[in-house]
Amino acid sequence: MKKRFSTIVLVLVLLLPAVLSCQTQAKKAVPVKEKAVPPVTFIELGSVNCVPCKMMKPVMEQIEKEYGDSIKVVFYDVWQAKDKPMATKYKVRVIPTQVFLDRDGKEFHRHEGFYPAEEIMKVVDKQLSIKRSTKQGDKDAAKAN
Repeated sequence: MKKRFSTIVLVLVLLLPAVLSCQTQAKKAVPVKEKAVPPVTFIELGSVNCVPCKMMKPVMEQIEKEYGDSIKVVFYDVWQAKDKPMATKYKVRVIPTQVFLDRDGKEFHRHEGFYPAEEIMKVVDKQLSIKRSTKQGDKDAAKAN
């Protein structure tokens, strides 16, 4: 009986630190909230050394500011070793190239060369079902009144 009691105590002593460690780790674990995937991802494939690519930087910033959380803007410098695989993945022929993906990662639009913000906004607005009044439309409406 004494031997059995000693064995139980020994097992408890050996397991106690492991049990306490698991409880401590469980308390420290912070639930990670998954960030929602935006409805549109705008991927700019270019280089920091390419003139038309440099011209796209303020355009990307404007688009990011205009759409906020509805768009994710990503830039890959395809002349750098770490981003070169993206040129292959997105089948880049010339830079800059813009690729637009939906929430599921499916490409819905592509453009090669410099792309003005106004033109990008037309594509993104269509994808997000946003209707904007055009300046010409506003003028026509004013004339009718």
